[in-house]
Amino acid sequence: MSIEVGSKLQGKVTGITNFGAFVELPEGKTGLVHISEVADNYVKDINDHLKVGDQVEVKVLNVEKDGKIGLSIKKAKEREGGEGEQQRYGQGRPQRGNRPNNRPNNRDRNDRGPVKETFEQKMSRFLKDSEDRLTSLKRNTESKRGGRGARRG
Repeated sequence: MSIEVGSKLQGKVTGITNFGAFVELPEGKTGLVHISEVADNYVKDINDHLKVGDQVEVKVLNVEKDGKIGLSIKKAKEREGGEGEQQRYGQGRPQRGNRPNNRPNNRDRNDRGPVKETFEQKMSRFLKDSEDRLTSLKRNTESKRGGRGARRG
């Protein structure tokens, strides 16, 4: 059985580091489960979740050209049918309620659909925003250093 992206496999934890766990897969290959892929919640210490020798079910996230294999334990536990992520986020989160949405929604005033913006318009908007931020940053840092013409001595 070859190791393909998306497949679920059984493996054995062979090593633990501060950034993840190494899992031995069938055919003697080894992959890495990053600490962010161990559990659905925040993992401060991976040793609280895994120990060397544990048998785990993992899902193959990626196989790089140099042979590195990225694995996930939390994605292997998700339900089939693609509703796992929606279901997971839908349960524990509070509903938005009647809060107003303050973010721009890329729609024109008549709600006829998304506004088409050309690359040039996007680039122009980006440059203007960037210059505004840079000006604000310079103004704040110069006042803290005493301005441009301050004497040193």
